[in-house]
Amino acid sequence: MPQHRDHLGRPIVAVTGIGMVTPLGVGKTENWAALTSGKSGIKRITRFPVDLLNTTISGMVDFLPSSTKGASALTHELAEMAAAEAIGEARISGDFDGPLFLAAPPVEIDWHDRFALYAAGTEGAGYDRILSAARGLNDSVIEETTLFAAIADKLADRFGISGLPVTLSTACASGATAIQLGVEAIRRGETDRALSIGADGSATAEALIRFSLLSALSTQNALPERASKPFSKDRDGFVLAEGAAALVLESLDSAIARGATVLGIIKGCGEKADDFHRTRSKPDASPAIAAVNAALGDAGMSADAIDYVNAHGTSTPENDKMEHLSLSTVFGERMKTIPISSNKSMIGHTLSAAGAIEAAFSLLTMREGVIPPTINYDNPDPNIELDVVPNIKRSADIATVLSNSFGFGGQNACLVMAREAV
Repeated sequence: MPQHRDHLGRPIVAVTGIGMVTPLGVGKTENWAALTSGKSGIKRITRFPVDLLNTTISGMVDFLPSSTKGASALTHELAEMAAAEAIGEARISGDFDGPLFLAAPPVEIDWHDRFALYAAGTEGAGYDRILSAARGLNDSVIEETTLFAAIADKLADRFGISGLPVTLSTACASGATAIQLGVEAIRRGETDRALSIGADGSATAEALIRFSLLSALSTQNALPERASKPFSKDRDGFVLAEGAAALVLESLDSAIARGATVLGIIKGCGEKADDFHRTRSKPDASPAIAAVNAALGDAGMSADAIDYVNAHGTSTPENDKMEHLSLSTVFGERMKTIPISSNKSMIGHTLSAAGAIEAAFSLLTMREGVIPPTINYDNPDPNIELDVVPNIKRSADIATVLSNSFGFGGQNACLVMAREAV
């Protein structure tokens, strides 16, 4: 019988391992040092030609070997590196006795494979010609890169995952959703631990063009490191980026029994769908408000108990406005004085990985007593009154954090985390 239970009698879920890779570097130590110093990982794109593109900047991880091998290979490398660091910190040797929840981007045939298939095809034109060549393949390389579950399958083999590896995609909320699924599996008593990963290596030319056509990306290319400016008056879109974060989740009883270091507690998870538009958020912010309230309710906490908000903070005109409205509604006048910052001002928007990366940074914020800044905040939006911790980190005693993930298609997920179980 679990000894440590929450307000609803469920096992308390602790974090015992954290791993990450972002445009700022490899590993949580390097990333945390860069983030708190206000360093930007946004640079000019060199991976592919950008001569005719409106956006020519991104937060790519070109320092990794798989950065030239396509989105699937890079997502796998990112996930594996983050998982290895998290499992190592949790001091789990041998097979990982628990399920895997992987948030990953939708997959498709990489461009270099499409060109190769087209060249090999003999029937029809366009996509029909590619399909005709694919049917004649005798190897599984291209097939594996287009199977949504292939990356999780490889990770399961690599780390000896005992449960079914689950791959999921809830747009920009995916990383937070992966954590929520791990938390719920432990709460239901199905497992003592789970591995939750958010990984995304899909900053491809095609992705850049698609988001550009949606007018979602920043076109402030002159100074890449200054393009992402959440909550600023002159913000004009997000910066596409890549990265990964992994959390080892464990029942507090299990962590204590094996002498693991508890890095933080996942107190509550909340989600709410928004059917307003395929990409836009509902103007009245009601789904985001509901997601925040659901997370607080799941945690058994009032809004007054939150010390800091890790914002979704994409730097798009509409999303930042909606997030401010949702938080102001939930927290009232107090929201003007609650510190809130956006990691995306430095690492860009890592899409499927964002919720996991921001959860990892939130845990470090509590442990280290330092709030990362929101950089590039030199022209405040007068309609968004927030304490965004502008430009310079701040020392603070933070015991609780709300981390927001508001995704395309109205997929909203929020996490409430605490430094300690009490």
